[in-house]
Amino acid sequence: MSTGSRCSSVRCSAAPDSTCSASEFSSLRDRCQWLLECCLRQRYRFQEQRMGTWGTGPFDSDLAGDFVDGLEGLSSQQVINVLAQAFLRVTNAKARVDGGDGIQAVAAAALVASALPDARIQIDPDDGPKEPLPELPVSFRAAALLALQRVLQDGSEMATGWVDSDDADQWRHEVQQVIDALEPPTNHSK
Repeated sequence: MSTGSRCSSVRCSAAPDSTCSASEFSSLRDRCQWLLECCLRQRYRFQEQRMGTWGTGPFDSDLAGDFVDGLEGLSSQQVINVLAQAFLRVTNAKARVDGGDGIQAVAAAALVASALPDARIQIDPDDGPKEPLPELPVSFRAAALLALQRVLQDGSEMATGWVDSDDADQWRHEVQQVIDALEPPTNHSK
């Protein structure tokens, strides 16, 4: 009924010259496709994250949006824990800072900066969480600063992953604005 089909994938468990029935071929093809997709995900993980990026701002990516959306419905303590973990993943990273972790740390730092009493950064309501942030620990200002400094270093996929140098410069500028907003105000009174 069905003439056989051949699977040409080198990762397929079928011998390259074997002929499969239609149902066997379908199963092998699906397995080969799965293996191929798995390998591509591993190899191009950061590029896939960046594919959902439409700008250079802290919330201009699907991953940052997902991070913010993930705060919805959490208790105050859970929100604090999620933000703290975003900073810790970056500051505790060894030589290389993962791009996804960097994206989340930048988003978390922008949220912290916008929640400060002396906030010098505003978040578009469409980008920020639907519910107001809880009162955040004072230590988050320093934690966010440390994470952003780490994200800007050469070992960070966020710092080195930009294809367009103008976008890279604009991204650095955006991160610097968050850093400036996190810096404690200086009193110039004498």
